[in-house]
Amino acid sequence: MRARQAAPRRSLRGLGSPFVRSYFGTDGVRGVVGEFITPELVERLGKAAALWSGRGRVFVGRDTRASGPELEEAFARGVASAGGHAVLAGVMPTPAVALLRLDLGVVISASHNPPEYNGVKFFDRDGHKLNDRSEEEIEALLDADAPGGGSVDCVDFAADSYLDHIVERFGTRLDGIRIAVDCANGAYAGLAPRAFEHLGAEVHAIANEPDGNNINVGCGATDLAALQQTVTRGGFDLGIAFDGDGDRMLAVDANGDIANGDEIIAILAFHLGVELVAVTSMSNLGLHKLLADHGVRVVTTDVGDRYVLEALYRDGGVLGGEQSGHIICLRDHVTGDGLAAALLLCGALEGHPLHTVRRAMIRYPQVTKNLPRADRGPLPQHLLDEVERVNAELGAEARVLVRPSGTEPLVRILAEAQTQAEAEELCARVAALVGKELG
Repeated sequence: MRARQAAPRRSLRGLGSPFVRSYFGTDGVRGVVGEFITPELVERLGKAAALWSGRGRVFVGRDTRASGPELEEAFARGVASAGGHAVLAGVMPTPAVALLRLDLGVVISASHNPPEYNGVKFFDRDGHKLNDRSEEEIEALLDADAPGGGSVDCVDFAADSYLDHIVERFGTRLDGIRIAVDCANGAYAGLAPRAFEHLGAEVHAIANEPDGNNINVGCGATDLAALQQTVTRGGFDLGIAFDGDGDRMLAVDANGDIANGDEIIAILAFHLGVELVAVTSMSNLGLHKLLADHGVRVVTTDVGDRYVLEALYRDGGVLGGEQSGHIICLRDHVTGDGLAAALLLCGALEGHPLHTVRRAMIRYPQVTKNLPRADRGPLPQHLLDEVERVNAELGAEARVLVRPSGTEPLVRILAEAQTQAEAEELCARVAALVGKELG
């Protein structure tokens, strides 16, 4: 498999001079509050988004960060200044906003990032994440005149409507199953445990008391240690972890071992009987081999769940995702949804222990490393060429991936091989190469 990098920045055709995105990254606009993310920027984004959507209705949710209410208010102020109509739903999981969007859906969230981060995610009137072109068009309107005349309303029933939809469309009876649920002190706090309890499971929730400053801190899909300990000490059948805004989900089996997104996708692929699965370049070689052996076509995209979504819509697929826990099932949905994926996984197990079902996929050892860099954007072509040369030498049983982060000034390196030692040696070798090439 070849080295990949994020899609290059594109010129904005038809709106004047060439234009590249300055604010949008892999998934919306995101950064540290008070540095990159400010109320002023978020208000401008609200204005630009409302103008871009035709001064329509914008459904707005947020996660549990302390900065959320101020940024939500700023975004709504921008929408109203452009003549649009903001509908504020308060704390809502990202997939709920995608389902309940109006002319536009917006989430004030930094997803899995620490509490000091925040950002803005966008969904169009069909519940799809915006493509590069649409993001460029919004940025081009950041300094446009604001005609005024808009409004702001609040609703308090949206979370219940979302929960009813997910339980009805993705749930199965879970009587007799004991589940530990890690809510990441985020948008699923209180909400996800209700779903499992409604379906008959015995539920123990952790990280279920957000205070504005503990989202994703020592908990959730990015830090599974607390859930692993809870599952093993409490004798639970299964552990489910979400990230702060609810678009990621990972699982822990009864032995405390982690089932990552690749393994969950493998289980769901056979449960749903799909003929096509879309994954990113981060997905394990073991997943590719397992699906190929069973005649399932695999489409590989750049890193980012929006690229997986684009591939599924383009090729008519319903299942895809990322190793990190973005699990997408477009049956009765429009985007990736942590709770929907968790309920599907519970149904797919059909009473069998997760640790036995997940053995179907043989996972190749992967080693990752992040190297700091001075800026963002595409990597130098001479570095990519050198990585291509390394991959050509490795053959089919190992690979290396080098890509720029879409949200931080980092270069991300992944090495994969048949043994842990080989993967570690390969990662170290390529990290030295990247360090030398970038100076």
